[in-house]
Amino acid sequence: MRLRHIEVFHAIYVTGSITNAANFLHVSQPSVSKVLAHAELQLGFALFDRVKGRLTPTREAQMLFSEVDKVYKQIRSVRNSAINLKKIKTGNINIGLTPALGFNLIPEAVAMYKKKHPHVNINLQTMHNDEVQQALLEHKIDFALMFSPPPLPGVTQQTICESQLVMMYPIDLFSHRPTSITLDQLESHEVIGIWDSGPLGDLIWSRLAEDDIAVNTNIKVQTYFLAARLVAQEMGVCVIDQYTAQGNMSDNVAIATIEPALNFNLKALYIEDKALSLTAVDFLQIVNQLSEQPT
Repeated sequence: MRLRHIEVFHAIYVTGSITNAANFLHVSQPSVSKVLAHAELQLGFALFDRVKGRLTPTREAQMLFSEVDKVYKQIRSVRNSAINLKKIKTGNINIGLTPALGFNLIPEAVAMYKKKHPHVNINLQTMHNDEVQQALLEHKIDFALMFSPPPLPGVTQQTICESQLVMMYPIDLFSHRPTSITLDQLESHEVIGIWDSGPLGDLIWSRLAEDDIAVNTNIKVQTYFLAARLVAQEMGVCVIDQYTAQGNMSDNVAIATIEPALNFNLKALYIEDKALSLTAVDFLQIVNQLSEQPT
């Protein structure tokens, strides 16, 4: 099958009709029909049957689609890369970052950086670990800033700084407002659990399992931000990264460090064997500088 055959077949399969496929591809209906007919002629079998005004995939088409879908996604990835390469200009920084960095650290870094480099354009995208590799390969971002990410093929990881998990708690929970706690103290409190929290979640739960600590989690959420907001409503305590905790401080919550510490690294990720631009290096130096300041 030619690339055009793949595009048309994929569009018809997904949209269900010649008309919808033509609209999706921004071409005429006769053009789509012609390409489909040519593809079927070359293949030697029909790809669709007409049933009640719709095109229904044949058994052969259903068997073929999974492979065609892979190729289609690769074609789309190549096109996205080409588009993003065309947009690259001197003085642009495209950054992917874990959402927790959006509270204080990165906004402060951007403000400091723009004072030094007012003409540099900065584009920020929040993302999760499983999105980073594709974004780098498609040149949607120059680098990403993530918490203790897993190894990724073809991606270099540079440690920017070490940070730690902390406990956030309602200020009236303890009479003495502790500044540090041990994990076994969590057993006597309602802990807000966090689903799908990536490497940091693995760090917490592996330590709890290691120390044979059982915690009570009647409330579970998907983000550290939501966990912090629930603490402010006195729904329990949570163990989160210090950036989210510091970004959600209020008069009715407090933070305690954990002993022994649950440390993790903030890392910059970028394409292997591709040097970062001077503008990107300068930005990372500012992030490092800010991260080392006392909080």
